Amino acid sequence: MNRIVLALTLAVSASALAACGSSTGDRAISGGSIGAGVGALGGFLVGAPLEGALIGGAVGAGAGALTNEKNINLGKPIWR
Repeated sequence: MNRIVLALTLAVSASALAACGSSTGDRAISGGSIGAGVGALGGFLVGAPLEGALIGGAVGAGAGALTNEKNINLGKPIWR
């Protein structure tokens, strides 16, 4: 039951953050947040949620920072 609740919470959070990215900083923040959520979920399934969140956040932030608005445009971030 707890795994289902965690998975649903992370999925909803990732969906809410997915529509972000007009600047390099915005994409790094949203990529890091989404990566941390997905990494935590993956890590939780194998017994290491903290490590999964750290790795996923780092990979997501890096991927977000390396893209530009012409390659990936998901619209205005929800925090702006």
